[in-house]
Amino acid sequence: MGTFVVGVLLLFLVGCIIRNMIQDKKNGKSIQCGNDCKHCSGCCH
Repeated sequence: MGTFVVGVLLLFLVGCIIRNMIQDKKNGKSIQCGNDCKHCSGCCH
């Protein structure tokens, strides 16, 4: 039973992280892009 509870909690946390990453990407944020366009000439947008 403990393994099931930990598994559900882990899936919930991973789902929240993925949802947050998708929302960040929709808002123009990215893991690869630090919004510092002087280094990449704005090619990441």
